[in-house]
Amino acid sequence: MGEHVRKPDWLKIRLGGNERFAETRRIVESRCLHTICVSGKCPNQGECWSRGTATFMIGGEICTRSCRFCNTLTGKPLPLDPDEPENVAESIRLMGLRHAVITSVDRDDLPDLGAAHWARTIRAIKERNPRTTVEVLIPDFQGRLELVDAVVDAGPEIISHNMETVRRVSPSVRSAARYEVSLSVLRRVAERGVVAKTGIMVGLGETEAEVLELMDDTRAVGVSVLTIGQYLRPSRKNIPVVEYVTPERFEAYKRMALAKGFRHVESAPLVRSSYHAEKHV
Repeated sequence: MGEHVRKPDWLKIRLGGNERFAETRRIVESRCLHTICVSGKCPNQGECWSRGTATFMIGGEICTRSCRFCNTLTGKPLPLDPDEPENVAESIRLMGLRHAVITSVDRDDLPDLGAAHWARTIRAIKERNPRTTVEVLIPDFQGRLELVDAVVDAGPEIISHNMETVRRVSPSVRSAARYEVSLSVLRRVAERGVVAKTGIMVGLGETEAEVLELMDDTRAVGVSVLTIGQYLRPSRKNIPVVEYVTPERFEAYKRMALAKGFRHVESAPLVRSSYHAEKHV
């Protein structure tokens, strides 16, 4: 893999700076909350925060896994914050969100891998924000489907779990997650009657045929919402970019995915799994 692939002009990032951006940042920081917007160095932070939206990250800011594409801190996490579910719920109320997106670090250190904390957070959001729809981006819970069921039972409208990349590339960029395990999680979500969603990155050396295979695999287990975005190397310790995929190919992937039966597809260079998430409800 080449270390120096020049970033094209279409990946220029628009920074936010309006009053809504400042208010979103104030709410997040005043309640000591974590967001994937910051920890993941999301290129859409400016746009989303300027619209008053943010993807909250629960379970702390330290992940027990060390995926080569991810910039989230890795190591031994701190104990769960028992006030976090209520703090997230109140922040959503203050922001006036109609659709809330929640993700988390992996908590392989906990007996239930954080599933009960997930359920408490979803229920707190629902109780305080009864008109707000909830989307959750969950880890694989090591394939323990009873833990997936605990999240489903809390009542989110959309459950997302990212495949991240194609079958061949997956072992080289994900530290513990396995392609087939991820498919089993998505299958369980769809079987339980919840909208199942997944996201992938391109530019990691995958072929078009492999992307189409992933589309087929995820459609076969019931996934109806798909996001496709460019992998952007967040730091020099992360795996390098192999290719910057053109906007035209992203459009082609969108057409192919819709033809395969996906209900909603976001496919563009700066798309991330929670980008325009409110459209997916």
